[in-house]
Amino acid sequence: MQEPALPATHSAATAGILQRPYLWVTVGACALVFLAAFESLAVTTIMPVVSRELDGASLYALAFAGPLATGVIGMVAAGNWSDRRGPTVPLYASVALFVLGLIIAGTSVSMPMLVAGRLVQGLGGGALTVALYVVVARVYPAVLHPGIFAAFSAAWVIPSLVGPFAAGIVAEVLSWHWVFLGVVGLVVPALVMIVPVLRGIDRPSEQATVPPWALGRLAWAALAALAVLGLNLSAGVTIAGVPAAPALVAAAAVVIALVAVRPLVPRGTLLARRGLPSVILTRGLASAAFFGAEVYLPYLLIEEYQFPPTFAGLALTGGALSWAAAAAIQGRLGTRLQHRVAVRIGSALVLGAILLTLATSALHWPAAVAIAGWLFAGGGMGLLYPRLSVMTLAMSTTENEGFNSSAMSISDSLGGALALAATGIVFAAFTTTAESFAGVFALTAVVAVAAVAVAPRVSR
Repeated sequence: MQEPALPATHSAATAGILQRPYLWVTVGACALVFLAAFESLAVTTIMPVVSRELDGASLYALAFAGPLATGVIGMVAAGNWSDRRGPTVPLYASVALFVLGLIIAGTSVSMPMLVAGRLVQGLGGGALTVALYVVVARVYPAVLHPGIFAAFSAAWVIPSLVGPFAAGIVAEVLSWHWVFLGVVGLVVPALVMIVPVLRGIDRPSEQATVPPWALGRLAWAALAALAVLGLNLSAGVTIAGVPAAPALVAAAAVVIALVAVRPLVPRGTLLARRGLPSVILTRGLASAAFFGAEVYLPYLLIEEYQFPPTFAGLALTGGALSWAAAAAIQGRLGTRLQHRVAVRIGSALVLGAILLTLATSALHWPAAVAIAGWLFAGGGMGLLYPRLSVMTLAMSTTENEGFNSSAMSISDSLGGALALAATGIVFAAFTTTAESFAGVFALTAVVAVAAVAVAPRVSR
């Protein structure tokens, strides 16, 4: 592979993301995003088999919550490291940790060993996302940012179409071990495609100051990670041998998470200050609303409408397809569609879809209403997610690209984690499943309303 030309040249600035000099770095970066997403979704399919074979029912939830928690630490570390020395070494380190986690999980002979591998995998996966965002900021001109982030969105969504099915086939034909180990052989070639473009992008400008190691932020990230784990496991907490009220433990975990996240995001984020703080906050609110509701949509179709699991999953497939389509459309429109307009439309579509799902569950409307509505939810996310990424980089400098990229990923991760844990508590609080579903979708609708309210503030 030939080393790409510098993005500053006229020919490079006017090229597309799949044209020279960006072709190989685009393919490699999207492949890494795809593999990280595939692994996340594939594990959902095989974990019941893994848990049964390794006798690990007690650690089942931790196998999912652990990577999410350690990912927050990886995001902060990679962001700080990238601001200090550029994204090259953090990218190499994150891929190495991701591969190491896959190998540990793939060779596990006990559930604790598998969970340990998942923790390492989450640490590398969180860092990988941030390092790739900084690579984008330094390699691609701003005019190509909507296109590359649209490609990232598609690379994240496509595994939802093939990941669970492919993982099931691999587990049946070979073994669940190869769902982890098989990805290792694909990660390395993807990284090799990016290597040529990494040469020279870490050179700091003469005026640039090197930020110090943010050990305090790393400590806050660890605390936030522990709070996320505590929230996900709050139902089983005991105090002095007495079961603690899940709501009280969850409330304490939320407070700790919000206190811990303040130093990890731009100042004013939790207050929805105009500009970058609201961009970061909107990302977290949109993630919380969408994923908090999405988890329960197939459950609703199976429990209340007697859908078989295969057909219930098609609702999510439709949302994934509309997400990818909307991301591609906004990427083609580029600057013809203003960032703030895309974010406002996208957040409104997510809210409308959740309200339709709420009405379906509460008023017993036909299931087709919720299924059709989720197409709009996916489309809304496809519009706003790439544009929030573009705005984050546009409002960053070379000195804080890593911090801001990690802040966006942290908001994304914590938003989804807090919402999923809260909806779990709400779902268990009601006596009938119909009330439980209505409560879940009502909660996520409130979060979506907050996203709509903050969306106009993303512009300075």
